[in-house]
Amino acid sequence: MQLQEQRYYSPEEYLEFEVNSEEKHEYIDGQIILMPGGTPNHNKLAGNLYAAILYAIKRLHYEVYSSDQRIWIPQKRILTYPDVSVVKTPLEYQEGRRDTLINPVFIAEVLSKSTKSYDRDEKFAAYRTIPSFQEYILIDQYKIHVEQYYKTDNNKWIFSEYEDANLLLNLSSIPCQVLLGDIYDKVDFSVEE
Repeated sequence: MQLQEQRYYSPEEYLEFEVNSEEKHEYIDGQIILMPGGTPNHNKLAGNLYAAILYAIKRLHYEVYSSDQRIWIPQKRILTYPDVSVVKTPLEYQEGRRDTLINPVFIAEVLSKSTKSYDRDEKFAAYRTIPSFQEYILIDQYKIHVEQYYKTDNNKWIFSEYEDANLLLNLSSIPCQVLLGDIYDKVDFSVEE
């Protein structure tokens, strides 16, 4: 991710800037950071997971969103766009906004070389400050490898990983199962992105 300018912005200044911008930016505690564009493999992975979840939660009290949905993390002062997020209805919004949600139960990020450390560490730590947040999925775009973290009743996080296209990923925060092969459908690992 690329730093836009080294000056402090308020969340309100960021939102005014972002609404009028043709590019997407994250807001991290006063800094506006340009988000890199997604690769075809990145978009396929996020799209495949989105489609599987959308089908699984049809007619249930959940909404699934792609990377165009902004999430506010108030304790860390972060406004971000997860690759896939699920929110239990009713939707809860950032105060004074109707375009920024605050109550995701599930978030998935597709890892890239430039963001994988941030997504695993600082971003996951920030997401964990959201009271409704229960599950985090990290999807490698360079090989079949999915990491799953889910919160138990006593606020412990359980970690599992999957590396076989024939394995079933059972989501714990929402009623959804998806075959890893379906997440990786049409992903071309021979393309260097």
